[in-house]
Amino acid sequence: MNPRIVIAGTGSGAGKTTISIGLMAALKKQGLRVQGFKCGPDYIDPSYHTAVTKRPSRNLDSWMLEEELMKSVFQQGSQEADISIIEGVMGMYDGKSPESDIGSTAEISKMLKAPIILVINIGAMARSAAAIVKGFQLLSPEVNIGGVIVNQAGSEGHAKLCQKAIEKECGIPVVGYLKKGDVPAIPERHLGLIPAIERGELDDFFEQLGETMKAQVDLKIIQEIAGQAPEWTVKPIKQEQADKKVNIAVAYDEAFNFYYPENLELLEENGAELLYFSPLAGELVPENSHALYIGGGFPEEFAKQLAEQEDVKHSIRKAIKSGLPVYAECGGYMYLTEELITTDGTSYQMLGLIPAVVTMKNKLAALGYREITALENTTILKAGDTAKGHEFHYSVSEEKDDWNDAYQVKALRKSGQEGFVKNNITAGYTHIHFGSNTSIANRFVEQAAEWKGVREKVK
Repeated sequence: MNPRIVIAGTGSGAGKTTISIGLMAALKKQGLRVQGFKCGPDYIDPSYHTAVTKRPSRNLDSWMLEEELMKSVFQQGSQEADISIIEGVMGMYDGKSPESDIGSTAEISKMLKAPIILVINIGAMARSAAAIVKGFQLLSPEVNIGGVIVNQAGSEGHAKLCQKAIEKECGIPVVGYLKKGDVPAIPERHLGLIPAIERGELDDFFEQLGETMKAQVDLKIIQEIAGQAPEWTVKPIKQEQADKKVNIAVAYDEAFNFYYPENLELLEENGAELLYFSPLAGELVPENSHALYIGGGFPEEFAKQLAEQEDVKHSIRKAIKSGLPVYAECGGYMYLTEELITTDGTSYQMLGLIPAVVTMKNKLAALGYREITALENTTILKAGDTAKGHEFHYSVSEEKDDWNDAYQVKALRKSGQEGFVKNNITAGYTHIHFGSNTSIANRFVEQAAEWKGVREKVK
């Protein structure tokens, strides 16, 4: 098992993301193979990690996944890495419940036996910084806080004052600091930022951040703390693959690229050959496809181009209307509707396979974990089957006549119905993690195999 650390914060806004990607950049500059992970279902921060490390970042989620499966995701992603850096979510102890560590960064740290580097904003305090760190140590003593990075220091001297207090009272090292204004503010995070990350437009920011971290953080101690993580083994998520029996087309480009790697791996493990194609680039549904998977993304950023790709739209419509099983989520769901209206009020015609109009908003429309129960048989779940996922979108959907809900959805503070199902179409806003119910991949492959059999009989 490779060396590993968790970058946790005292709260949202403490600087976890800045410090995580800064450490990744600095360690990569030293020639290390660095693997990034993100606690929770976030897609944006892993995009930063991937851009910096040049290795696909993965999500670690102790609510959506059982412990052994979550650990398998870590083991799979960390192969051949010299060090793994796991960026936490919210405050270190913030999760599903105010009375336990469930779903929190602290829980993932305990499951992975990974030491924590705690990030604390020391603005307008000195000795009080030690009290905050001490509180984090005492709340859950089995959590291993191996070191501290102080952020938003007024000066190097201010950082040293806090360092003395923390090291004396808490018995752990302060391994580095960032002063106010040391690096530009991280760009405001929103889905439309990801294409800019992938185009390399933030590379200068990553470079500057890495240089600053290299100068003001003791990377040797960071590696020593990471190296203290004990060995453990777990059954890998990626088993020996079944014989290939179906082809599943996967829409993958700048407009559609929010896929949990485990979803794709589980499909392969169950006997699917994945055929990637780009609707944005004008690529048609691959010939000899037996099912179609359109994941999340941000079609609103490319609405005009998608609307103008008439050959692509015709290809997808024809395939689905002929009975091809399809599963689409969030951005893919939006693409299947009749119309997408952007924030400037412009309307773009989408595929017209789902009777709904989607309108983009300037603020977040939905965010949070979801537990779903299939209301009837779908392409991925049988009636009554459950799965876990999350929603994160800035659009609202106005449903029209002939609507058929796919799922009963339970959220933190509400419940209701979501998604659309009709014949061979299953779609909705919820990003479902196939690892939360491993029968999902098997059923999708089986549905594809049934369709393959129907096609062969027709021929």
